[in-house]
Amino acid sequence: MGLWLALVLPLTAHADIDIKKASLAVSEEAYVLEADFAITLTPALEDVLSKGVALYFLLEFELTRPRWYWFNDRITETQHQYRLSYNALTRQYRIGAGSLYQNFATVADALEVMSHVRRRHEIEPGTLKKDTAYTAAVRLRLDTSQLPKPFHLTALGSREWNIASEWHRWTVTP
Repeated sequence: MGLWLALVLPLTAHADIDIKKASLAVSEEAYVLEADFAITLTPALEDVLSKGVALYFLLEFELTRPRWYWFNDRITETQHQYRLSYNALTRQYRIGAGSLYQNFATVADALEVMSHVRRRHEIEPGTLKKDTAYTAAVRLRLDTSQLPKPFHLTALGSREWNIASEWHRWTVTP
């Protein structure tokens, strides 16, 4: 019985953010980051969320031009914050991005919408040169620094609280 529990518990407590795909599409005025993630929360994160503690996720994107003779040339570096919360009065989950909010009936629905990222990036015309290779990188992570102070010690060394995707890098040639 004890061995069976030891095998099952690590599987049920697993949470992570995996990146499915990412690309930087070129439109007429700007570049659009398109990324899809698979987000799963641990029971502990779902529990604190259902008790009214908001979870903040940080989408990080960077575009660089590799150079062999010096450090890479950083073209742009952006961070966008998403706030996932639960309202016990209305029994709805809510995603906030800037001043925009959207409500959902279940946490699965909210995570599904949050996992599809379409962000427009303003890059000055002429900044990216034709036939030059650039390196784009993106990741999504739970921002534990935004948690209330009592949770900081809990989140400090716990894999259950520090969920993040790895940096996903790819080459962009305009």
